[in-house]
Amino acid sequence: MKQEDKWIRAIQRHNSRDAAEKLIQSYYDEIYRFVYRQVGHKEDAMDLTQSVFIAVLRAIPGYQAKKASFRTWLYRIAANKVIDARRRIAPPSVPLEDVELPIAEDFALQIHNKVLLEQIEDYISCLESDEQAVFRLRLYGEKTFPEIADTLEEPEAAVKSRYYRMVQRLRKEFGTDGS
Repeated sequence: MKQEDKWIRAIQRHNSRDAAEKLIQSYYDEIYRFVYRQVGHKEDAMDLTQSVFIAVLRAIPGYQAKKASFRTWLYRIAANKVIDARRRIAPPSVPLEDVELPIAEDFALQIHNKVLLEQIEDYISCLESDEQAVFRLRLYGEKTFPEIADTLEEPEAAVKSRYYRMVQRLRKEFGTDGS
């Protein structure tokens, strides 16, 4: 039996605080990076990562290893928490006169890329949560299609199809289809 399984069992059976701390420590950095890539702010990522682990600890009594690996189950919770957070968070507006402009030759390109990424993120945030989950797990979680299919408990072909249809819509919407 793996150490992770022992910790999970200790949490489920004895509500072990020590086991919970060890389990969280073993996954904290990985989940933080996954969340940070999507929210882009350290404080927001820390808060959201904490929220993920609170949800995990609340739900762990119902966790069943035969349904999904712990990592898969954890990423499903993390992806859903990010989706929920993106629905609630409206980016603050800053008056243009308050923005300090750096002097750089590639500044226009940097701004264009940042604006485009924000527009894409806003577009993705308006999609159904199952579509968002595929996109977020693939792009930010750097998961393979089999891993995503396992996480979402869907056939790999359905996950691939949803992802590539979404990419086509993004290309059409944001003019990156070569036209």
